[in-house]
Amino acid sequence: MMGRLRVAVIFGGRSAEHEVSVVSAQGVMEAMDRSRFAPVPFGIAREGIWLTPEETQEAMSSIPYATYRPLPSPSSELPPVRPEVLEALLSCQVAFPLVHGPHGEDGTLQGMLELLGLPYVGAGVAASAVGMDKALMKALFRQAGLPTTRFLVVTKAKWREGPSEVAAKVRKEVGLPCFVKPSGLGSSVGVSKVKEWASLAPALEEALLYDDKALVEEAVEGREIEVAILGNHQLRASLPGEIIPHREFYDYAAKYLEEGTKLITPVALPPHIEAKAQEMAMAAFRAIDCAGMARVDFFLVGEELIINEINTIPGFTPISMYPKLWEASGLPYRDLITELIDLALQRHEEKKRRRWTP
Repeated sequence: MMGRLRVAVIFGGRSAEHEVSVVSAQGVMEAMDRSRFAPVPFGIAREGIWLTPEETQEAMSSIPYATYRPLPSPSSELPPVRPEVLEALLSCQVAFPLVHGPHGEDGTLQGMLELLGLPYVGAGVAASAVGMDKALMKALFRQAGLPTTRFLVVTKAKWREGPSEVAAKVRKEVGLPCFVKPSGLGSSVGVSKVKEWASLAPALEEALLYDDKALVEEAVEGREIEVAILGNHQLRASLPGEIIPHREFYDYAAKYLEEGTKLITPVALPPHIEAKAQEMAMAAFRAIDCAGMARVDFFLVGEELIINEINTIPGFTPISMYPKLWEASGLPYRDLITELIDLALQRHEEKKRRRWTP
């Protein structure tokens, strides 16, 4: 058992996706190849306080597997990151960030790991930030020539200053039905489907509780297709999968709390559409300069593929599409985790060869 790499599995956090992150971490640590890796858990409480590995293990002992419960909060007022946490983190050789949403998937955690010089799985600072901000993401997709839905960005300031002007612009540029969602959140938290104009204001109020920007985009009636991407420079695309939600749309409850949603992996598509989905998914990955992993989501309307979004830290729960897509493509969960860690180490070695001074 000597010589195993210590892998810091970082999860939890302050976002609305805290519980999803906890279950993702349970899945990754359970499946990790113990002959090569020693997982070291670092939980982050809802208050933003990092727990030591020992505190994290104690907290996790009270959470049954895959039950979507938050980490118990620390009993005392503590600074966000204590010296003993940093010391334990720096004793690791690589990090596996699984903090979904703000303060984890948005480049902030990646920036911390960069400053510490610790290799980490997944996208870098810039790609993480863009991948979390749906408004910036869609702008880059358009620049890359990828088809997107019609959308409008509404800031909290603009909404407070002139709600009638915002509503008029939504009528003109987007129309009904439309989706309203926080620009920088995932797992469909804070998302509403608006079918009548009277519902627009409550939907924007809800979305702006979670972010200072909301995205209003047209509702597309189509099949929901997803493709997983793996790699740094040489990319691989999984077979496509399909989500058939039992609710009207794939919201947080349909994803994690209720049964009935169907995840089809892989899904039988005409060969030219399958190839196009894989090609567009890799193009989206490159458009934001991603690395390591991502899941790219599409709408399929007839034979037209419209890109919805990219997720740079996709879920790793037992029902998450990213690992299920790779399982269906012939890459088991354990081997997927191994490959992601190897990709992180390779990328870090490449960075070390950069010239930092003139």
